[in-house]
Amino acid sequence: MDTKEEKIESLEHRVLNCTRCHLSRTRNNVIFGEGNLNAGIMLIGEAPGREEDNQGRPFVGLSGQLLDKILAACGFTRNEHVFISNIVKCRPPGNRVPTSDEASVCMPWLMMQIEIICPQILVLLGSTALKYMAGADYRITRDHGKWISIKDLSAMPVYHPAALLRDPSLKRDTWEDF
Repeated sequence: MDTKEEKIESLEHRVLNCTRCHLSRTRNNVIFGEGNLNAGIMLIGEAPGREEDNQGRPFVGLSGQLLDKILAACGFTRNEHVFISNIVKCRPPGNRVPTSDEASVCMPWLMMQIEIICPQILVLLGSTALKYMAGADYRITRDHGKWISIKDLSAMPVYHPAALLRDPSLKRDTWEDF
């Protein structure tokens, strides 16, 4: 039987070579995800941005720096306590929101990551992660900070760090949610 590391390496190899949608033609890097494979918490974002596409890592731009500060304030680090991934593994042009077609192509990859990592808690970073993980009836402005169940896992929707950079008044809610 394959170990968790072997399973994730095999999945990562498949994801890195994916050409199932048109985003594969414009990407610099596939952003598979990173962190502790035994993490109890999995953070799920929307899609890679420019910095992520350039560096090949999730949440490394300004939003990622803020996310690291939030995690640190909770006593967590991305390498020790969480695994970070996205709904879509390739950067949509112009940092636009992923389309439902793009998300539907990538969601099986994400679901396999969740199955392998087996976290106890999912943290859904922003409205796009909430929509694709929980359904279109959810709203981040209404549902942030409320526990919901996704495939028998506890999930907490929170504002995306980019939203906090655009609207600092959301920071108080986010600190309380975390």
